[in-house]
Amino acid sequence: MSTNSYVTEGSCTCGHVRFQVVEDPLIVHGCHCRGCQKNSGSAFAINALYEADRVRLIEGTVEETSVPTPSGTGQDITRCKKCKVAIWSNYNMGGLRKHIRFVRVGTLDDPDQFPPDVHIYTGSKQPWVTLPENDPRVERFYEFRTTWSPASLNRLSQIEEYAGIKIS
Repeated sequence: MSTNSYVTEGSCTCGHVRFQVVEDPLIVHGCHCRGCQKNSGSAFAINALYEADRVRLIEGTVEETSVPTPSGTGQDITRCKKCKVAIWSNYNMGGLRKHIRFVRVGTLDDPDQFPPDVHIYTGSKQPWVTLPENDPRVERFYEFRTTWSPASLNRLSQIEEYAGIKIS
């Protein structure tokens, strides 16, 4: 566990599930892929990526549902067992499925603190969504090494070492 003392909490809509995250996110995505549009029922999803061991369920029960993704690797969505709101997902993302959680920013108690660092899959963005002019964006997905901050890349290296994998 990191020595960073930053902690934030979140919940589902009905309040049955409470969770906390320790640390700043590795990165925050505004994802405009068709899968996120369908899964969220909206124009895009905003996900804050955290190491799995930094996301802690502190109250309630959850269930996991597997759904397809545009990449074909699928995702496991963790939902409140009562209200079915998506709390976080695990994507394969180069073998990191069990190691990184994509926390739905809207479930955090203070979501205003987590604007997207990058917009992804903008090639399928709804045409009426206007992104801020200076926000980084990519048509599909990005290269980790050129998009993530040095501190987040260091944390990614620790995950790779622990998992015995290497993300290109």
